[in-house]
Amino acid sequence: MERVALDDRRRRADRARQIADLLRRQIIHGGFPGGQLPLEAALAREFDTSRNTVRQALDLLREEGLVDRCPGVGTTVAAEKYPHGLHRLLGLAETLHEHGQVVNQVRTMTLIEPPAPVSHRLGLEPGEQVVYLERLRSLNGLPLSLDLTYLVRDVGEPLFDEDLAGNDIFVLLETIARQPLGMAELTLEAVNADPHTAAALGTPRGAALLMVERLTHLADGRPVDLEFIRFRGDRLTMRGHLRRTEKEEHAWP
Repeated sequence: MERVALDDRRRRADRARQIADLLRRQIIHGGFPGGQLPLEAALAREFDTSRNTVRQALDLLREEGLVDRCPGVGTTVAAEKYPHGLHRLLGLAETLHEHGQVVNQVRTMTLIEPPAPVSHRLGLEPGEQVVYLERLRSLNGLPLSLDLTYLVRDVGEPLFDEDLAGNDIFVLLETIARQPLGMAELTLEAVNADPHTAAALGTPRGAALLMVERLTHLADGRPVDLEFIRFRGDRLTMRGHLRRTEKEEHAWP
């Protein structure tokens, strides 16, 4: 009997996660006009499951900070997640311009001799200095990301005289370098918020963040910008388009 009860709880938990995944996508894509989710009974009918399972799914979304649940009010969307595309090389303000104003608070900007791994990634000789920049980036007044950036000196140093509060670095770099940006190498992973980052972003210590490491090249192939960007996972969702292409022709049966 205990094994049967355990299997039932596991199946209900699995089903709750499945429902939470589907509801999360609807929330992110604005699928609930006015921010009001259907009643538990309606969701149970829609997903052909029990109200207890629906309640468990909604609790998962509440723990993520996506919804609020209030007696007599029901379940409402608590926070908007903003889409960040991965299929084009754009700055944050360029990416989110439809959702409001991005403001950059420059916390640190200085010349430093970088650690050896940074020099290696940027193709610099040992001892060559770079511009180190730390920015807190907010959308509509809400902290969104903490960006740590290393820039090669000849394109980074002119930024000391630029308006970094209201401009994407990418746009400024293209003007300074007199050529467009080309491509970027990107790594995306989940990390926990350290005390410094948590305080800056207004999140609890240890909260899950989306960590983007991006090495950006100019059109001529030269690497100029190495960034470590910590996004609030509760305010951003990454999107992209992937295509499967074959390296060689296959003879299909």
